[in-house]
Amino acid sequence: MKRTLLLAVLLLGSFGACLAQNIKDVTIKDFKLELNGDKRLSVDIEIDLSELKVKPAQVVVLTPVIVKGNDSLALKSVGVYGRNRRIFYERNAENRPTLDRDINLAPSELKDVVEYSTDVRFLEWMDGCRLELIRTDYGCCGTYAKVAEEELVERFPLQRFVPELIYIRPQHEVVKSRELSGSAYIDFPVNKTAIYPNYRNNVAELNKIIGTIDSVKLDKDVTIKSIFIKGYASPESPYSHNTYLAKGRTEALKEYVEGLYHFGEGFIKTDYEPEDWAGLERYVEASSLPHKNEILEAIRSDREPDNKEWFIKSNWKEEYRHLLENCYPALRHSDYTIEYEVRSYVEPEDIEKVLRTAPQNLSLEEFYILAQTYESGSDAFNELFETAVRMYPNDPVANLNAANSAIQRNDYRSAARYLDKAGDMPEAEYTRGVLEVYLENYDKAKSHFEKAHKLGVPQAEGAIVEVSKNRNIITMTKR
Repeated sequence: MKRTLLLAVLLLGSFGACLAQNIKDVTIKDFKLELNGDKRLSVDIEIDLSELKVKPAQVVVLTPVIVKGNDSLALKSVGVYGRNRRIFYERNAENRPTLDRDINLAPSELKDVVEYSTDVRFLEWMDGCRLELIRTDYGCCGTYAKVAEEELVERFPLQRFVPELIYIRPQHEVVKSRELSGSAYIDFPVNKTAIYPNYRNNVAELNKIIGTIDSVKLDKDVTIKSIFIKGYASPESPYSHNTYLAKGRTEALKEYVEGLYHFGEGFIKTDYEPEDWAGLERYVEASSLPHKNEILEAIRSDREPDNKEWFIKSNWKEEYRHLLENCYPALRHSDYTIEYEVRSYVEPEDIEKVLRTAPQNLSLEEFYILAQTYESGSDAFNELFETAVRMYPNDPVANLNAANSAIQRNDYRSAARYLDKAGDMPEAEYTRGVLEVYLENYDKAKSHFEKAHKLGVPQAEGAIVEVSKNRNIITMTKR
């Protein structure tokens, strides 16, 4: 039975292989079949003859043949002549089994590898042809026999392998819980805990909170469930006094918001932190202060807060003055979070309306439902999955679907970035293989497909077969 080498088409119609094939002591190491822009079909083969033994009265002829149905075209041959037959055909050239245009070799002229190259005009009947290599052995008295026939190319040209993309339907959210968060920097007179709305920049800072609440409260599809406020003070006063300020100012902000909206008792929950050492650490870590490392070591030490602040102030006076002026004001802040629930949407028409006005209100499943009404790979389809991953930047399914969309629009850099966040789902492993196919990294692609196959992805089995064909070509044509 003939063995078939696996291969596939390149952009201009090119085939090759790097797996050795044996034809009775003759090894085909590499080959390439390529159709160029001038409609010329070129054939390049590396033939290893190092194991071939030719008897004195023998001729071995290797002939590539293009075959399609009942049509065939024999190409230039390679003839290896035993000593006696070479002498005989020198005297009887008209009977020689090869022509002058062929490669004619004596045993003494054999090289380990013969570089075979020829080209012919690509005729219409050759579309879908196969390439065979036939070995014929000739003996004395004109006897001959076809010894072997190897199919190098099963069909030319083939369609380039385009792996199937797997989009995943996200899980259904029974309750669509959401939250909005922010920070406000309310100014208080020294040692005061009462809020003065018109004091310094308080109008703008209070409007941050009001605007966030209103953006949710005025949406008819949304129900606010709770509000959380946490107040912070900076470290420059005694810890006990900062506790008083953080607690009192947080309570004052809560009462201010309650006075505007009249939420029920317990609706607004609060907490406070007397000194925001974490915020101070982040600031110093990002700074270029001369004694940055020493200050960070002090901040991270297990000293009591008042002693820690005194230690920094005493040892690095210039840096402390800088922190007091440039960092400490920002450490006096109130963080707030509004928790709310959004109703579900079923009809694509409703989902599309929300997409235009409040995409953050959509679940990933709702994005997916709408996508089914768009043409796969269209601009609207791709933009939808881009929006979904912007709304859910750390969700593995959102990133997987966005990676597929990026591959469809040939944005391989974005696809790789999304796949980095797609987790270890079997489908993510498969899609990593798909991306490598498009990047023509066929060895890497096959490795991913094999892992996906073990993880139970049905599409992976066929992909392993197809990618093996492409891998053979690229290994040769890019060497």
